[in-house]
Amino acid sequence: MKLLLRVLALLTLFAGITYRAEAGELTIAAAADLKYALEEMTGAFRAEHPNDKVDVIFGSSGKFHTQIQNGAPFDLFFSADIAYPRELRDKGLAATPPKLYAIGRIVLWSLKPELAKLPLKSLPASPAIRKFAIANPDHAPYGRRAQEALQHEGVWETMKPKLVMGENIAHTSQYVDSGAAEAGIIALSLVKGPALANKGAWTLIPAEWHAPLEQAYVITTRAKDNPLAAAFANYMETPAARAVMRRYGFVLPGE
Repeated sequence: MKLLLRVLALLTLFAGITYRAEAGELTIAAAADLKYALEEMTGAFRAEHPNDKVDVIFGSSGKFHTQIQNGAPFDLFFSADIAYPRELRDKGLAATPPKLYAIGRIVLWSLKPELAKLPLKSLPASPAIRKFAIANPDHAPYGRRAQEALQHEGVWETMKPKLVMGENIAHTSQYVDSGAAEAGIIALSLVKGPALANKGAWTLIPAEWHAPLEQAYVITTRAKDNPLAAAFANYMETPAARAVMRRYGFVLPGE
């Protein structure tokens, strides 16, 4: 009996060791426009990998790009601008070539529906808009596209006194949602998300008014031998993941 108990104890120990060896960890740095779409997808991915730990951090693509160069422990980087993953690959900091996963769109959004319908050209002269929110163009791709759209309509310089700039596109939406700005240019994916879907109104800004928001991801060199990183990258190609991205307003590769 004692021998049997010892054998069972050893089997339990080895099972625990095997479990720990097989369990994986994954840390994803993702552009803020992906907040709702990627949260939904990682929830489904976790359900398929119950023994693994998957963490997602949302923020500015430009800042993540800098942090990865400084050794930040990210395994996957989902950028809102393909230029950042390309640069990481060129510097030997990405284990895979940049993979285009979506093209984003920008919208004019306001809690007051009438302001969301204003032409961009009329924004500087509108007394109803005292503050206007965009993401910081210095490090946020959605902010650069907002700047380009305002430049296209010839109002970038005259809008500068009214601008408030968010650290990322989610922070930018908070300016408008809180009333700190009367309107702003944010990501279509956010106005389709649960937090904003029933608030105010939005108007899609023509894609030809700005450079394409080509969004891409890479597996970092840190995760080149991490099978969980490869598994998540493969999951992004599945019909289920593509359906989620489509629902949040992203234009998908091949479509």
